[in-house]
Amino acid sequence: MPLNLLVCVKGTVSSTSGALRPEGQPLSPSPLDEYAVEEALRLKERVPGSKTAALSLGTPASEEPLRSVLSLGVESAVLLCDEAFAGGDPVSSAYLLSLAVRKLSAAAPVQLVLCGKKTNDGESGQVGPALAAWLGWPSACAVRKVVEVSETSLTVERALEGGVETLALSFPAVLTLTKEINEPRLPSLKGKMAARKAQIPRWGASDLGADAALYGKSAATSVVKTAPVPPRAGGVSIPGNTPEEKARALAEKLKEMKLL
Repeated sequence: MPLNLLVCVKGTVSSTSGALRPEGQPLSPSPLDEYAVEEALRLKERVPGSKTAALSLGTPASEEPLRSVLSLGVESAVLLCDEAFAGGDPVSSAYLLSLAVRKLSAAAPVQLVLCGKKTNDGESGQVGPALAAWLGWPSACAVRKVVEVSETSLTVERALEGGVETLALSFPAVLTLTKEINEPRLPSLKGKMAARKAQIPRWGASDLGADAALYGKSAATSVVKTAPVPPRAGGVSIPGNTPEEKARALAEKLKEMKLL
C-alpha cells in the first residue's frame, strides 16, 4: 500500500545572516528539516505510489521555504497562516500542526509525519514529540536511519549515549530526524520552475477549527521569575613545600573546620 508522507518545515533566518529576528529577512527551511524532506522523498522511492506533502506554520514569508521544498519533488504544500497564531510556543505550534494533520488525513490518511530533530532558531526539539502527543501517535526522536518500511509499520535506529536503539513503530507515526540520516539533494531547474507556479493554500484558525485557548500568545509559556545562581565560596590554598607538609596543613585546616 502506498504511503502518504507529510513533512513539517519551518522557515527560519539563515544562521550566517547575523539577524536575530525574521522580520524582513529571507527565510529558508530550517537545516534539519531539509533532511526530513530528503527522507520523505527517499521513502516515496522505496514504496512506489507514495505521495509527499509539506506543512508549515508561519507568516506569509514562510511560503518561500515551502516553494524550496516543492522544487525538490514534494508534490504539495500547505501554509498555516493567521495573525492570531503569533506569539505561540512549541506546544501551541504543535497543536495547530496536529489540526492540519487531521484535516489532511480526513481526505487521505497520513501514515507518517517527519520533522527535523530541532530548528536552528529555538532549538527546543519539542515540536515533533508534542505533535505526536496531540495526535496520540507513536513517535521516535533523533532517528538516524530508517531500517525497514512496510505498508503498516517501519523500523528505525537512533543513537543513544551508550549505543544504538532500534525501534519498531506502527503507522500512523511521527519521526524527528538527525543529519546522519541522509544527504539532502539539490533542486533541478525544472523543479524550481514548477515550484514557482505551484498553488500553496493558506489555512487560518477558522479553517482548522482551532480552540483559541490553545494557540497564540495567550497559550504560550511565559517566564514568571528568574534568579541568579548563588555565589560559590572561594577556594582555600594549602601551604607547604612537600606533600607531607601539605598533608599536615590540610589536616590542621580540617580540624579547625571541625571536619576531623
